[in-house]
Amino acid sequence: MGKGAWFGWRGGVALGVVAVLVTGSVVVMTSGGEEKPAPKAVAGAPGSAAALAAVQARARANPRDDGAWAELGEALVARGVRAADALYYPRAEAALRHSLQVRTAERGNFRAMVAMARLAYARGDFATAKRSAEMVQMQAPQEWATYPLLIDTYSRMGDAKAATRTAEELMDKRGGAAALGWTAQTYRDKGWREDAAVLATEAVVAAGGGPEKAEQLCRAGELAWERGDVTEALGYYDASLGIERRQGAAVAGRARSLAALGRTAEAAKAYKTALALTPRPEYSLELGELMEATTGNGDAQYGVARAQVEWNRKQGVRGDLVLGRLESDHGDADVAVELLRAEFSRHPGAEVADALGWALHRVGDDEAALEYARRAVKEGARNAMFLYHRGEIERTLGEYGAARRHLEEALRVHPSFSPLWAPRARTSLDRLGAPPSGGPRNVWGYRPKARKAAAGSGQTARGTASRKQRSQRH
Repeated sequence: MGKGAWFGWRGGVALGVVAVLVTGSVVVMTSGGEEKPAPKAVAGAPGSAAALAAVQARARANPRDDGAWAELGEALVARGVRAADALYYPRAEAALRHSLQVRTAERGNFRAMVAMARLAYARGDFATAKRSAEMVQMQAPQEWATYPLLIDTYSRMGDAKAATRTAEELMDKRGGAAALGWTAQTYRDKGWREDAAVLATEAVVAAGGGPEKAEQLCRAGELAWERGDVTEALGYYDASLGIERRQGAAVAGRARSLAALGRTAEAAKAYKTALALTPRPEYSLELGELMEATTGNGDAQYGVARAQVEWNRKQGVRGDLVLGRLESDHGDADVAVELLRAEFSRHPGAEVADALGWALHRVGDDEAALEYARRAVKEGARNAMFLYHRGEIERTLGEYGAARRHLEEALRVHPSFSPLWAPRARTSLDRLGAPPSGGPRNVWGYRPKARKAAAGSGQTARGTASRKQRSQRH
């Protein structure tokens, strides 16, 4: 289905939504700083303790029921994701393997296979998740649970066309709030921000019960944040938390929005709440950068992030992307390059391309860095951080016209994309000054006269810039 077919009749849908339909009533998406009492989490919500206890009892009572054990595996994965607790994953794997022993995949135990794919995804093994989900989809194309997994894994693997195709197939064959939400995400990844916003709004309106409504509101908040619509994003997060208050992702999104609005004390408090609910290393990294921007020192939180990545690694969860980002800016950039090269070989999506390009920049290999930065900007959404990274790399290479263009675009897309890095983007732009008379020398970007090696195969220029020089540049 083409883009025009989707939106030819949607022109009247407002993008600046201030209220959304939530379980039959209108909820005003406030952006006030006061803490409001929220209702208790929906009983039996996916990933909740209540849901897990109920299915665990059923499985124990029916040891030869493959469906009950597959459901238990699903619940354990969901609980691990919701609580960011990797200790649930070995138990989930054991339950799913038991289900597949009772009834194999060849005999139609697709539910357990889908849950296995979800488990691989939760552990950061996106390539395995993709293979498992594709296997199920080939044998059982009506197994709708595979579609969201495939959309996400295709994006992680840098295959935007496959992600869009799968989302549109889900919409054509299944429809509903989930399909609208996932299609919105693929449109975001292609840079169709306004179209994504329209679909995200429709997904919120179409969502059914509490957990589904809360999920779609949170997704709409994420899309609004990435567009730079901070107040709107905060409203979506508040509305989502009004339905289910124990959502780490929504609380972290709220923290991000508060920081962008300059409400740093509230933002820090919200980050700590998010970490108590879901101790993800990326939230610790974000809190560390907020602390560095406001107090000059985020080392304590960076230490927490490293400890979280290491703990998860011992449970079989890969965290090379977040650790690579952390080491690039707040640790050992050479280690970051090594980690991110390996991660890119497994999952060559836009996020990893951006992180690897930035790590190469931090070690002084800017020619190689620009190849990855270009790939991230070309393949990814209009992401302000990606644009900032590309602009800084171009500035270092002396390509001032291209650098000015990308730094300006980063701040235009999202003026407050990071409490630490957005001010540095402004400083870099100020240093560049006004463009020279007659226009910039090369507005499109750096093009080396002779390439030493194709992107991805060059060696890191270790020692090109000392750590002291790197820190002085940033």
